[in-house]
Amino acid sequence: MRSIFFKASSPSSTPPPATQPRHTFSDTLMDENIENARSLIFKWDASDPSTYCNTTSLFSSDNRAEAKEYLNAITALQSAMQHYISGDSSSSSEKLIFAQHLMQIAMKRLEKEFYQILKSNRQYLDPESVSTSSVRSRSSVTSLSSSAVTSDAEDDQSDDESPSREVESVSEVERASILAMDDLKAIADCMIGAGYAKECVKIYKIIRKSIVDEALYHLGIERLLTSSQIQKMDWEVLEIKVKSWLNAIKVSVKTLFYGERVLCDYVFASSPSIRESCFTEITQEGALSLFLFAENVAKTKRIPEKLFKVLDLYEAISDLWPEIETIFSFESTSSVKTQAINSLVKLGDAVRGILIEFESAIQKDNSRTPVPGGGIHPLTRYVMNYISFLCDYNGILVDILADWPLPVPSRLPESYFDSPPVSAEEDELTSALAARLAWLVLVLLCKLDGKAELYKDVALSYLFLANNLQYVVNKAKKSNMKFLLGEDWIAKHEAKVRQYAANYERMGWSKVFEALPVNNNRAEMTASQVADVFKRFNSAFEEAYKRQSSWVVQDTKLREDIKVSVAKKVGPVYGEFYRRFRAVVAGREGVVRFAPDDLGNYMSDLLHGTGGPGSVSSTHSSTSSASGHTRRGGRSR
Repeated sequence: MRSIFFKASSPSSTPPPATQPRHTFSDTLMDENIENARSLIFKWDASDPSTYCNTTSLFSSDNRAEAKEYLNAITALQSAMQHYISGDSSSSSEKLIFAQHLMQIAMKRLEKEFYQILKSNRQYLDPESVSTSSVRSRSSVTSLSSSAVTSDAEDDQSDDESPSREVESVSEVERASILAMDDLKAIADCMIGAGYAKECVKIYKIIRKSIVDEALYHLGIERLLTSSQIQKMDWEVLEIKVKSWLNAIKVSVKTLFYGERVLCDYVFASSPSIRESCFTEITQEGALSLFLFAENVAKTKRIPEKLFKVLDLYEAISDLWPEIETIFSFESTSSVKTQAINSLVKLGDAVRGILIEFESAIQKDNSRTPVPGGGIHPLTRYVMNYISFLCDYNGILVDILADWPLPVPSRLPESYFDSPPVSAEEDELTSALAARLAWLVLVLLCKLDGKAELYKDVALSYLFLANNLQYVVNKAKKSNMKFLLGEDWIAKHEAKVRQYAANYERMGWSKVFEALPVNNNRAEMTASQVADVFKRFNSAFEEAYKRQSSWVVQDTKLREDIKVSVAKKVGPVYGEFYRRFRAVVAGREGVVRFAPDDLGNYMSDLLHGTGGPGSVSSTHSSTSSASGHTRRGGRSR
């Protein structure tokens, strides 16, 4: 015991060595991760001009398997760095420094690859290719990268097991587009995970923004076109730009911005904040310029000729609003949606203002020259064509006019303003539009009443009103007006046409009607009395024919209805008198000038507006055939 005690406590004995950190299993794995990464990363070191990497891409089809290994090596390297950060030995620090050096080299390589993929695949990463890449296509090609990695091992598989059969239906462009997007996503995920998002995002924003800006330029979207410049443009020049914009808006929203949103969302799926930042910076400026143009057009001078282009602008934005709202759903892109809404508001204001100008233009028309023959007034053609085209926009006009009450026509009797009735099926908004259209037609008809007074002949003034109102009715029946104003409105105005036609008939043929014998049964009439009846009728008919030879009714049915109505009142009475008393004055020269059929022939010449001052040739009754079917004088048909 003593020897043992003294041996253990002897001051000359060697102290035990200090405790060394044990090399754990995890340390071994992390060391292997670094070693595996080192060989690959140095192989593809972009800073070494002698390496293979400077002549080819890591993500080319020939190197796709190695690209996957490269990304896996970086992930493993990152895990090793996280492991060594928690270590407290000097060796851990050295390994951490070396791993960080490898990581920087790898990030430089991926940064270069990211740039090359974006640049070299522009034709496959254009918004149209991206936006048309369907979910089905993507799901079919999702495993394309991995299948290429193991393609050699799968050569022995049967055709039924080959992954390539899954993508037979995918076009080459879609295939290239999806592969490029997959590569970009893989690099972005890796760089973001490694803490190098800034370098990746910078490249992406620069390249993609240039693509969007170039596309907008080719679509004719001019960012530098200021509001004052648009205000000063002649309408003919601005109209061309509006047409260009209308072609561009659909492509911009449905293809350009949508495709860019799809690409951003996919490539930066791992970071919502990054994909929002990228999409906003790439598209916001161009989108704001796009929608601002519509607002600036709305601020230009309000003249009737601009209305339909303004409606086209409104309709384009309104139709695309669901896509606009979805594509620019980020909070940072809310200004784009706000601008689109502002443009709709301003365009709606412009539409209402132009309609006011249109109504004012009707009321201010001061043309004092009567239309020859009582035909269709140019104002009628212009206004009804305008309104009928307006009805083609009934869907958006319902929205625009919803909160715009119709002014009370206090200057007219209440009964004169005939607002169309509202059926049970019609909603309040549609009836408001119908009332607005009916009001515009009423303004026109009031103006036509004034222009009818320019005719010295009252019968012609009624014919003028019948002609123009018939044109109004025809336009209504052949356009969407009939659905908006309703059958009752049309029927009521058709009745008004018949009333005008009856007034024309009464005033234009009254002397002829009065010259007809009241009672053909008066057998006691003397030859002189019979001759007086014939002479009065001859004079009245000649006067009516001469006066109306240049008058016109352009609607075929209305013209025939008027002729039939007059013929029914004249023909039977005159024909009966002619047959009973023609022989009584057979020896008198110039008394019987018209056989019954002659009247129909003369009437058929009327209301075509082709004749000058008409005349009726005198013929002696003795030259008439016994049956009276020979025509006397006038123009042959």
